[in-house]
Amino acid sequence: MLWMSDGISLEEYLETNGRLTYSNVGISMLPLLRQGRDLFILEKKGAGRCAVGDVVLYRRPPDQYVLHRVIEVRPEDYVILGDNCFSREYGITDGDILGVMTGFVRGGKAHSVDERGYRLYSGFWMKTERPRVFLKKAVRKARRLLKKRN
Repeated sequence: MLWMSDGISLEEYLETNGRLTYSNVGISMLPLLRQGRDLFILEKKGAGRCAVGDVVLYRRPPDQYVLHRVIEVRPEDYVILGDNCFSREYGITDGDILGVMTGFVRGGKAHSVDERGYRLYSGFWMKTERPRVFLKKAVRKARRLLKKRN
């Protein structure tokens, strides 16, 4: 389980404060969030459903926390994918989602998900998901083949 520096869990912190600014760990949300350089700002998830394009923090059992983008809203759950990933995750429910990203901090400057630049990036990223995934898989396969030849 991910713990804050004062010994409370992320879930407890969000429940108490309603908002969280935290550092990104990993590369699954590149190029949007860079590990060790950018921060993300979350608001506790409300009672409503998330929307396509929302970046959400959810709990993957037993105790892994993941920040990825909603790419499909289904009647009972969501399909989620990291911006730098090619494997979709199915079956994420509202009960699994702890918070929704409302902004991020890059180079010391805070940005909102409501800014035009972010909305353009997010729209482009969503519309190009299938070709990006195809290209990423093709490059991975080509690298493996080249490695075997050498």
